Amino acid sequence: MNAFLRPFLVRLHRWFGLAIALFLFVAGLTGALIAWDHELDAALNPDFYVAHSGAAPLAPLVPLALAARIEAADPRVQVTYLPLAVEPGHTLQAGVMPRTDPATGRPHALDFSQIAVDPATGAVQGRREWGALSVARLDLMPFIYRLHYSLFLPEYGGINFGFWVMGVVGIVWAIDSLIALVLAFPNLKSWRKSFAFRVRRGGYPLVFDLHRSGAVWVWGLLLVVAVTSISMNLGNPLVRPLVSMFSPLAETPYTNPDHFPPAPPGSKVLPRERIVEIARAAGRDAGIAAPPGALLFAPAMNVYAVGFFTPGNDHGDVGLGNAWLYWDAVTGKPVAAQVPGRGSAGDLFMQAQFPLHSGRIAGVAGRVAVSVLGVVIAMLSVTGICIWLKKRSARVRAARSTRAAVPASSRAAR
Repeated sequence: MNAFLRPFLVRLHRWFGLAIALFLFVAGLTGALIAWDHELDAALNPDFYVAHSGAAPLAPLVPLALAARIEAADPRVQVTYLPLAVEPGHTLQAGVMPRTDPATGRPHALDFSQIAVDPATGAVQGRREWGALSVARLDLMPFIYRLHYSLFLPEYGGINFGFWVMGVVGIVWAIDSLIALVLAFPNLKSWRKSFAFRVRRGGYPLVFDLHRSGAVWVWGLLLVVAVTSISMNLGNPLVRPLVSMFSPLAETPYTNPDHFPPAPPGSKVLPRERIVEIARAAGRDAGIAAPPGALLFAPAMNVYAVGFFTPGNDHGDVGLGNAWLYWDAVTGKPVAAQVPGRGSAGDLFMQAQFPLHSGRIAGVAGRVAVSVLGVVIAMLSVTGICIWLKKRSARVRAARSTRAAVPASSRAAR
Protein backbone atom coordinates (compact mmCIF):
# COMPACT_ATOMS: atom_id res chain seq x y z
CA MET A 1 0.00 0.00 0.00
CA ASN A 2 1.55 3.33 -1.02
CA ALA A 3 2.42 6.10 1.42
CA PHE A 4 -0.54 8.28 0.38
CA LEU A 5 -3.34 5.72 0.25
CA ARG A 6 -2.90 4.23 3.71
CA PRO A 7 -3.04 7.57 5.63
CA PHE A 8 -6.10 8.51 3.59
CA LEU A 9 -7.85 5.24 4.43
CA VAL A 10 -6.87 5.60 8.10
CA ARG A 11 -8.57 9.00 8.22
CA LEU A 12 -11.67 7.65 6.47
CA HIS A 13 -11.86 4.73 8.88
CA ARG A 14 -11.43 7.07 11.83
CA TRP A 15 -14.14 9.50 10.84
CA PHE A 16 -16.56 6.89 9.52
CA GLY A 17 -16.11 4.91 12.72
CA LEU A 18 -16.62 7.89 14.99
CA ALA A 19 -19.70 8.96 13.04
CA ILE A 20 -21.46 5.62 13.48
CA ALA A 21 -19.95 4.31 16.75
CA LEU A 22 -22.82 5.31 19.01
CA PHE A 23 -25.44 4.03 16.57
CA LEU A 24 -23.66 0.67 16.27
CA PHE A 25 -23.24 0.41 20.04
CA VAL A 26 -27.00 0.77 20.49
CA ALA A 27 -27.82 -1.48 17.52
CA GLY A 28 -25.37 -4.14 18.68
CA LEU A 29 -26.67 -4.44 22.22
CA THR A 30 -30.33 -4.22 21.25
CA GLY A 31 -29.78 -6.72 18.43
CA ALA A 32 -28.22 -9.18 20.88
CA LEU A 33 -31.40 -9.00 22.95
CA ILE A 34 -34.06 -9.05 20.25
CA ALA A 35 -32.63 -12.23 18.79
CA TRP A 36 -34.61 -13.70 21.71
CA ASP A 37 -37.43 -11.15 21.82
CA HIS A 38 -40.26 -13.68 22.16
CA GLU A 39 -38.54 -15.66 24.90
CA LEU A 40 -37.45 -12.61 26.89
CA ASP A 41 -40.83 -10.93 26.53
CA ALA A 42 -42.58 -14.08 27.78
CA ALA A 43 -40.19 -14.37 30.72
CA LEU A 44 -40.75 -10.74 31.71
CA ASN A 45 -44.53 -10.82 31.23
CA PRO A 46 -46.02 -14.22 32.07
CA ASP A 47 -49.47 -12.67 32.57
CA PHE A 48 -49.41 -11.52 28.96
CA TYR A 49 -48.29 -14.90 27.61
CA VAL A 50 -49.58 -17.65 29.89
CA ALA A 51 -53.31 -18.34 29.83
CA HIS A 52 -54.73 -18.32 33.35
CA SER A 53 -56.98 -21.25 32.52
CA GLY A 54 -54.14 -23.36 31.11
CA ALA A 55 -56.04 -23.77 27.86
CA ALA A 56 -55.55 -26.73 25.55
CA PRO A 57 -54.64 -26.19 21.86
CA LEU A 58 -57.35 -24.31 20.02
CA ALA A 59 -59.71 -25.69 17.40
CA PRO A 60 -59.33 -23.90 14.04
CA LEU A 61 -62.47 -21.76 14.37
CA VAL A 62 -61.99 -20.67 17.99
CA PRO A 63 -59.62 -17.75 17.21
CA LEU A 64 -62.13 -16.40 14.69
CA ALA A 65 -64.83 -16.48 17.37
CA LEU A 66 -62.49 -14.77 19.82
CA ALA A 67 -61.82 -11.98 17.32
CA ALA A 68 -65.55 -11.37 17.00
CA ARG A 69 -65.84 -11.40 20.77
CA ILE A 70 -63.02 -8.85 21.18
CA GLU A 71 -64.71 -6.49 18.72
CA ALA A 72 -68.13 -6.95 20.30
CA ALA A 73 -66.75 -6.20 23.77
CA ASP A 74 -65.07 -2.98 22.59
CA PRO A 75 -66.69 -1.47 19.46
CA ARG A 76 -63.79 0.97 19.16
CA VAL A 77 -61.38 -1.74 18.04
CA GLN A 78 -60.92 -3.78 14.90
CA VAL A 79 -58.78 -6.92 15.00
CA THR A 80 -56.14 -6.67 12.27
CA TYR A 81 -53.75 -9.49 13.23
CA LEU A 82 -55.15 -12.78 14.44
CA PRO A 83 -53.25 -16.00 15.21
CA LEU A 84 -55.22 -18.95 13.87
CA ALA A 85 -53.76 -21.33 16.45
CA VAL A 86 -52.04 -20.87 19.79
CA GLU A 87 -49.35 -22.75 21.66
CA PRO A 88 -50.78 -24.92 24.46
CA GLY A 89 -51.31 -22.92 27.63
CA HIS A 90 -50.59 -19.58 25.95
CA THR A 91 -52.77 -16.53 25.40
CA LEU A 92 -54.01 -15.47 22.02
CA GLN A 93 -52.24 -12.19 21.17
CA ALA A 94 -54.18 -10.18 18.61
CA GLY A 95 -53.19 -6.94 16.94
CA VAL A 96 -55.87 -4.23 16.86
CA MET A 97 -56.41 -0.79 15.37
CA PRO A 98 -59.05 1.87 16.09
CA ARG A 99 -62.26 2.00 14.10
CA THR A 100 -63.56 5.30 12.80
CA ASP A 101 -65.77 7.16 15.26
CA PRO A 102 -69.00 7.94 13.32
CA ALA A 103 -69.57 11.02 15.48
CA THR A 104 -66.28 12.66 14.55
CA GLY A 105 -65.20 10.86 11.40
CA ARG A 106 -61.83 10.26 13.01
CA PRO A 107 -60.31 7.09 14.51
CA HIS A 108 -61.13 6.36 18.12
CA ALA A 109 -58.35 7.15 20.57
CA LEU A 110 -56.76 3.91 21.77
CA ASP A 111 -53.80 3.48 24.08
CA PHE A 112 -53.11 -0.10 22.98
CA SER A 113 -52.48 -1.98 19.74
CA GLN A 114 -52.07 -5.50 21.10
CA ILE A 115 -54.38 -7.52 23.32
CA ALA A 116 -53.81 -10.85 25.09
CA VAL A 117 -56.85 -13.08 25.61
CA ASP A 118 -57.28 -16.39 27.42
CA PRO A 119 -58.40 -18.63 24.53
CA ALA A 120 -60.54 -20.84 26.75
CA THR A 121 -62.50 -18.13 28.57
CA GLY A 122 -62.15 -15.09 26.33
CA ALA A 123 -60.95 -13.06 29.33
CA VAL A 124 -58.61 -10.19 28.49
CA GLN A 125 -55.34 -10.66 30.37
CA GLY A 126 -53.45 -7.63 29.08
CA ARG A 127 -53.25 -4.74 26.65
CA ARG A 128 -50.29 -2.74 25.42
CA GLU A 129 -49.17 -0.33 22.74
CA TRP A 130 -46.49 -2.30 20.89
CA GLY A 131 -43.35 -0.20 20.50
CA ALA A 132 -44.42 2.51 22.95
CA LEU A 133 -41.76 4.88 24.26
CA SER A 134 -41.76 3.18 27.64
CA VAL A 135 -39.40 0.96 29.60
CA ALA A 136 -42.10 -0.51 31.82
CA ARG A 137 -41.76 -4.28 32.06
CA LEU A 138 -44.69 -4.94 29.75
CA ASP A 139 -43.31 -2.52 27.15
CA LEU A 140 -39.59 -3.23 27.50
CA MET A 141 -38.96 -5.77 24.73
CA PRO A 142 -41.10 -3.99 22.10
CA PHE A 143 -39.31 -0.78 23.14
CA ILE A 144 -35.90 -2.40 22.57
CA TYR A 145 -37.04 -3.88 19.26
CA ARG A 146 -38.22 -0.52 17.94
CA LEU A 147 -35.14 1.26 19.30
CA HIS A 148 -32.98 -1.17 17.34
CA TYR A 149 -34.28 -0.20 13.92
CA SER A 150 -35.64 3.34 14.31
CA LEU A 151 -34.15 4.98 17.44
CA PHE A 152 -37.66 6.36 18.02
CA LEU A 153 -36.92 9.17 15.59
CA PRO A 154 -40.05 10.86 14.20
CA GLU A 155 -41.86 10.35 10.93
CA TYR A 156 -42.61 13.52 9.02
CA GLY A 157 -44.03 14.08 5.55
CA GLY A 158 -44.19 10.35 4.95
CA ILE A 159 -40.48 9.97 5.71
CA ASN A 160 -39.45 7.78 8.63
CA PHE A 161 -36.25 9.46 9.76
CA GLY A 162 -35.31 6.55 12.00
CA PHE A 163 -35.34 4.15 9.06
CA TRP A 164 -33.22 6.50 6.97
CA VAL A 165 -30.70 7.25 9.71
CA MET A 166 -30.11 3.58 10.50
CA GLY A 167 -30.09 2.75 6.78
CA VAL A 168 -27.39 5.36 6.10
CA VAL A 169 -25.46 4.05 9.11
CA GLY A 170 -25.60 0.61 7.47
CA ILE A 171 -24.22 2.02 4.21
CA VAL A 172 -21.34 3.80 5.98
CA TRP A 173 -20.71 0.67 8.06
CA ALA A 174 -20.50 -1.56 4.98
CA ILE A 175 -18.02 0.80 3.29
CA ASP A 176 -16.01 1.16 6.50
CA SER A 177 -15.86 -2.64 6.88
CA LEU A 178 -14.12 -2.88 3.52
CA ILE A 179 -11.69 -0.11 4.49
CA ALA A 180 -10.99 -1.80 7.84
CA LEU A 181 -10.12 -5.08 6.12
CA VAL A 182 -7.59 -3.35 3.87
CA LEU A 183 -6.02 -1.59 6.87
CA ALA A 184 -5.87 -4.82 8.88
CA PHE A 185 -3.65 -6.47 6.23
CA PRO A 186 -1.06 -3.87 5.13
CA ASN A 187 1.21 -6.58 3.70
CA LEU A 188 1.52 -10.35 3.46
CA LYS A 189 4.22 -10.60 6.14
CA SER A 190 2.08 -9.12 8.90
CA TRP A 191 -1.07 -11.18 8.36
CA ARG A 192 -0.57 -13.17 11.57
CA LYS A 193 -0.73 -10.01 13.66
CA SER A 194 -4.19 -9.29 12.33
CA PHE A 195 -5.52 -12.44 14.01
CA ALA A 196 -3.56 -12.18 17.28
CA PHE A 197 -4.55 -10.84 20.72
CA ARG A 198 -1.81 -9.58 23.03
CA VAL A 199 -3.61 -10.70 26.15
CA ARG A 200 -0.53 -10.80 28.38
CA ARG A 201 0.44 -7.23 27.60
CA GLY A 202 -3.03 -5.93 28.40
CA GLY A 203 -3.74 -2.19 28.37
CA TYR A 204 -3.73 -0.33 25.08
CA PRO A 205 -2.16 -3.16 23.00
CA LEU A 206 -5.00 -5.48 24.00
CA VAL A 207 -7.61 -2.79 23.32
CA PHE A 208 -6.09 -2.27 19.87
CA ASP A 209 -6.09 -6.02 19.15
CA LEU A 210 -9.67 -6.41 20.34
CA HIS A 211 -10.66 -3.76 17.82
CA ARG A 212 -8.54 -4.92 14.88
CA SER A 213 -8.27 -8.68 15.34
CA GLY A 214 -11.72 -8.99 16.88
CA ALA A 215 -13.20 -7.48 13.73
CA VAL A 216 -11.04 -9.62 11.43
CA TRP A 217 -12.20 -12.90 12.98
CA VAL A 218 -15.88 -12.09 12.33
CA TRP A 219 -15.45 -9.74 9.37
CA GLY A 220 -17.66 -11.73 6.99
CA LEU A 221 -20.53 -11.82 9.49
CA LEU A 222 -20.16 -8.11 10.21
CA LEU A 223 -20.44 -7.33 6.50
CA VAL A 224 -23.56 -9.53 6.20
CA VAL A 225 -25.22 -7.72 9.11
CA ALA A 226 -24.26 -4.33 7.67
CA VAL A 227 -25.65 -5.12 4.21
CA THR A 228 -28.84 -6.70 5.54
CA SER A 229 -29.40 -3.72 7.84
CA ILE A 230 -29.55 -1.56 4.71
CA SER A 231 -32.19 -3.89 3.28
CA MET A 232 -34.16 -3.87 6.53
CA ASN A 233 -34.35 -0.08 6.70
CA LEU A 234 -34.14 1.06 3.09
CA GLY A 235 -35.59 -1.94 1.28
CA ASN A 236 -38.32 -0.18 -0.68
CA PRO A 237 -36.66 3.15 -1.49
CA LEU A 238 -33.15 1.86 -2.24
CA VAL A 239 -32.41 -1.87 -2.20
CA ARG A 240 -35.36 -3.19 -4.19
CA PRO A 241 -34.88 -0.67 -7.05
CA LEU A 242 -31.20 -1.65 -7.22
CA VAL A 243 -31.92 -5.38 -7.17
CA SER A 244 -34.66 -5.00 -9.79
CA MET A 245 -32.05 -3.64 -12.22
CA PHE A 246 -30.56 -7.14 -12.30
CA SER A 247 -33.52 -9.40 -11.56
CA PRO A 248 -37.31 -8.96 -11.64
CA LEU A 249 -39.02 -8.77 -8.25
CA ALA A 250 -42.51 -9.90 -7.32
CA GLU A 251 -44.51 -7.24 -5.52
CA THR A 252 -46.59 -7.43 -2.34
CA PRO A 253 -48.76 -4.80 -0.66
CA TYR A 254 -45.85 -3.97 1.64
CA THR A 255 -43.24 -3.61 -1.08
CA ASN A 256 -45.47 -1.65 -3.49
CA PRO A 257 -48.26 -0.12 -1.39
CA ASP A 258 -49.15 2.38 -4.13
CA HIS A 259 -50.41 -0.52 -6.25
CA PHE A 260 -52.89 -1.56 -3.55
CA PRO A 261 -55.32 1.31 -2.87
CA PRO A 262 -58.10 1.18 -0.25
CA ALA A 263 -61.44 -0.36 -1.17
CA PRO A 264 -64.01 1.95 -2.79
CA PRO A 265 -66.35 3.64 -0.27
CA GLY A 266 -69.28 1.45 0.70
CA SER A 267 -67.53 -1.80 -0.24
CA LYS A 268 -68.21 -4.79 1.96
CA VAL A 269 -65.19 -6.72 3.16
CA LEU A 270 -65.31 -10.50 3.11
CA PRO A 271 -65.62 -12.16 6.53
CA ARG A 272 -62.51 -13.66 8.08
CA GLU A 273 -63.98 -17.15 7.96
CA ARG A 274 -64.24 -17.00 4.18
CA ILE A 275 -60.62 -15.89 3.76
CA VAL A 276 -59.40 -18.70 6.02
CA GLU A 277 -61.33 -21.21 3.88
CA ILE A 278 -59.76 -19.78 0.72
CA ALA A 279 -56.32 -19.83 2.36
CA ARG A 280 -56.52 -23.49 3.31
CA ALA A 281 -57.32 -24.49 -0.26
CA ALA A 282 -54.72 -22.11 -1.70
CA GLY A 283 -52.05 -23.43 0.64
CA ARG A 284 -52.71 -27.00 -0.45
CA ASP A 285 -52.68 -26.01 -4.12
CA ALA A 286 -49.38 -24.15 -3.66
CA GLY A 287 -47.78 -27.12 -1.92
CA ILE A 288 -47.25 -25.23 1.33
CA ALA A 289 -46.75 -27.81 4.08
CA ALA A 290 -47.49 -25.57 7.07
CA PRO A 291 -51.09 -24.75 8.04
CA PRO A 292 -52.55 -21.23 8.05
CA GLY A 293 -50.99 -19.66 11.14
CA ALA A 294 -52.20 -16.07 11.19
CA LEU A 295 -54.63 -13.74 9.43
CA LEU A 296 -53.69 -10.15 8.71
CA PHE A 297 -56.10 -7.45 7.54
CA ALA A 298 -54.72 -4.19 6.10
CA PRO A 299 -57.65 -1.82 5.40
CA ALA A 300 -55.39 0.88 3.94
CA MET A 301 -54.40 -1.52 1.14
CA ASN A 302 -57.65 -3.52 0.95
CA VAL A 303 -55.90 -6.83 1.49
CA TYR A 304 -56.15 -9.89 3.64
CA ALA A 305 -52.94 -11.85 4.12
CA VAL A 306 -52.49 -15.31 5.60
CA GLY A 307 -49.16 -16.56 6.92
CA PHE A 308 -48.48 -20.28 6.97
CA PHE A 309 -46.68 -21.59 10.05
CA THR A 310 -47.15 -23.71 13.15
CA PRO A 311 -47.98 -22.08 16.52
CA GLY A 312 -45.05 -20.14 17.95
CA ASN A 313 -43.20 -20.02 14.64
CA ASP A 314 -44.49 -16.66 13.47
CA HIS A 315 -40.95 -15.28 12.91
CA GLY A 316 -39.80 -18.36 11.02
CA ASP A 317 -37.32 -20.45 13.01
CA VAL A 318 -35.12 -21.68 10.18
CA GLY A 319 -34.54 -21.13 6.47
CA LEU A 320 -36.07 -18.24 4.52
CA GLY A 321 -39.09 -17.72 6.74
CA ASN A 322 -42.81 -18.31 6.32
CA ALA A 323 -45.06 -18.23 3.28
CA TRP A 324 -47.62 -15.41 2.97
CA LEU A 325 -50.48 -15.25 0.47
CA TYR A 326 -52.55 -12.12 -0.20
CA TRP A 327 -56.14 -11.56 -1.35
CA ASP A 328 -58.30 -8.59 -2.25
CA ALA A 329 -60.36 -8.06 0.91
CA VAL A 330 -63.56 -7.31 -1.04
CA THR A 331 -63.46 -9.76 -3.93
CA GLY A 332 -61.27 -12.54 -2.53
CA LYS A 333 -59.12 -12.44 -5.66
CA PRO A 334 -55.46 -13.44 -5.09
CA VAL A 335 -53.24 -10.40 -5.52
CA ALA A 336 -49.76 -11.45 -4.33
CA ALA A 337 -47.75 -14.33 -2.93
CA GLN A 338 -44.48 -14.64 -1.08
CA VAL A 339 -43.35 -18.26 -0.78
CA PRO A 340 -39.80 -18.84 0.52
CA GLY A 341 -37.49 -20.43 -1.99
CA ARG A 342 -39.66 -19.51 -4.98
CA GLY A 343 -39.32 -16.68 -7.43
CA SER A 344 -36.49 -14.96 -9.27
CA ALA A 345 -32.93 -14.65 -8.05
CA GLY A 346 -33.82 -11.16 -6.84
CA ASP A 347 -36.81 -12.52 -4.92
CA LEU A 348 -34.59 -15.09 -3.20
CA PHE A 349 -32.06 -12.39 -2.32
CA MET A 350 -34.74 -10.23 -0.72
CA GLN A 351 -36.29 -13.21 1.08
CA ALA A 352 -32.91 -13.93 2.70
CA GLN A 353 -32.41 -10.46 4.19
CA PHE A 354 -34.38 -10.79 7.44
CA PRO A 355 -33.40 -14.44 8.10
CA LEU A 356 -29.73 -13.49 7.63
CA HIS A 357 -29.96 -10.34 9.71
CA SER A 358 -31.75 -12.07 12.58
CA GLY A 359 -29.76 -15.29 12.34
CA ARG A 360 -32.96 -17.29 12.02
CA ILE A 361 -31.80 -18.69 8.71
CA ALA A 362 -29.66 -21.09 10.79
CA GLY A 363 -32.19 -21.69 13.55
CA VAL A 364 -31.16 -21.47 17.21
CA ALA A 365 -27.45 -21.61 16.33
CA GLY A 366 -27.88 -18.59 14.07
CA ARG A 367 -29.66 -16.63 16.78
CA VAL A 368 -26.86 -17.44 19.24
CA ALA A 369 -24.34 -16.21 16.67
CA VAL A 370 -26.28 -12.97 16.17
CA SER A 371 -26.41 -12.35 19.93
CA VAL A 372 -22.66 -12.87 20.26
CA LEU A 373 -22.07 -10.71 17.20
CA GLY A 374 -24.20 -7.93 18.70
CA VAL A 375 -21.95 -7.84 21.77
CA VAL A 376 -18.88 -7.84 19.51
CA ILE A 377 -20.27 -4.89 17.54
CA ALA A 378 -20.78 -2.94 20.76
CA MET A 379 -17.24 -3.85 21.85
CA LEU A 380 -15.77 -2.69 18.53
CA SER A 381 -17.55 0.65 18.94
CA VAL A 382 -16.14 1.16 22.44
CA THR A 383 -12.60 0.06 21.57
CA GLY A 384 -12.64 2.23 18.46
CA ILE A 385 -13.44 5.30 20.53
CA CYS A 386 -10.77 4.33 23.11
CA ILE A 387 -8.14 4.05 20.35
CA TRP A 388 -9.17 7.43 18.94
CA LEU A 389 -8.97 9.07 22.38
CA LYS A 390 -5.55 7.53 23.00
CA LYS A 391 -4.15 8.73 19.67
CA ARG A 392 -5.79 12.11 19.99
CA SER A 393 -4.21 12.58 23.40
CA ALA A 394 -0.82 11.67 21.95
CA ARG A 395 -1.27 14.16 19.11
CA VAL A 396 -2.24 16.92 21.55
CA ARG A 397 0.84 16.25 23.70
CA ALA A 398 3.06 16.23 20.62
CA ALA A 399 1.59 19.54 19.43
CA ARG A 400 2.17 21.11 22.87
CA SER A 401 5.76 19.88 22.90
CA THR A 402 6.32 21.35 19.45
CA ARG A 403 4.88 24.72 20.47
CA ALA A 404 7.00 24.72 23.62
CA ALA A 405 10.16 23.86 21.68
CA VAL A 406 9.80 26.70 19.17
CA PRO A 407 10.34 29.61 21.63
CA ALA A 408 13.23 27.74 23.24
CA SER A 409 14.98 27.29 19.90
CA SER A 410 14.38 30.95 19.08
CA ARG A 411 16.03 32.05 22.31
CA ALA A 412 19.00 29.79 21.64
CA ALA A 413 19.42 31.31 18.19
CA ARG A 414 19.59 34.81 19.67
